Amino acid sequence: MIGNDVAHAARLLEQGKLVAIPTETVYGLAGNALDINAIGEIYLVKNRPIFNPLILHVPNLEIAQKYVTHFPKEALKLARQFWPGSLSILLPKSELVQDIVTAGSSHVVIRVPNHPLTLKLLNSIDFPLVAPSANISNTVSPTSADHVQNGIGNQIDYILDGGKCPIGIESTIISIENGQVQVLREGGISQEKIIKMSGLPISGSTKKSIQTPGQLKKHYATQKPLHIVESISDYLTENPTQNCSILYYEERDNHDIEHIHFLSKDYDLSEIANQLFALMRLADQDPTDCILIEPVKLEGIGRAVDDRLRRAANI
Repeated sequence: MIGNDVAHAARLLEQGKLVAIPTETVYGLAGNALDINAIGEIYLVKNRPIFNPLILHVPNLEIAQKYVTHFPKEALKLARQFWPGSLSILLPKSELVQDIVTAGSSHVVIRVPNHPLTLKLLNSIDFPLVAPSANISNTVSPTSADHVQNGIGNQIDYILDGGKCPIGIESTIISIENGQVQVLREGGISQEKIIKMSGLPISGSTKKSIQTPGQLKKHYATQKPLHIVESISDYLTENPTQNCSILYYEERDNHDIEHIHFLSKDYDLSEIANQLFALMRLADQDPTDCILIEPVKLEGIGRAVDDRLRRAANI
């Protein structure tokens, strides 16, 4: 069932049921973060590996501090600047956080989502939510209520419809190490924006173990193969019999290609990120054998787009 009744969604969550919720990034499959049974049901519905941790969603910074033992000053600065918003922070968890949420880790990823319906929901309940993307694990993330309905709608009680997700790609996940920001997952807030607004030094993660969501090598995958190629025109010339769907970053004249999708009008990286998952889904429905896309510019939110494409292509 799809609707926009926040009170109904809250009642279901209080009963231990699962509800799909809108965020500014993607739709999440939400459950009571303090209820082991609800959390277990999320893993079951998503067919999610138990070693892949979840993100804790809270209504504000004050509530967030209940679920961590320590909030480094750098993390506090970032939270005050970017919450509510698409920045998730890895912090040492308090005893209130179940081990199943963190896959046994001593740290929990936490954020305040920036969507009016979900903020209203979080402020109407007395527990945090865990809310991984509302889809089967390792498939393309949902950015609309219809995407959720078409995927797992028959397995959950309610989909809170907040319209199309305005960012359309998952949150950036960071940690603080020796006063520096480490990017654990590229996402809706770019490295450049973090540096500009916080003045903090930034680096990529050097750790190999899975600390946060979004670190599996294969993720966000379409049903048919997705190939990242240096030149689509060269690929099609070399493989003339292959029937492919094409994803372009900007509009162009390719009237001889039947199944073509434009992620942006003029290579706008924010628009590309916003359209990525939706158009990957459309291309997946085309009567073709594969999906082709060229490498994206590695700047701003383009790094997050590149991350999703490489995991979708399993490279």
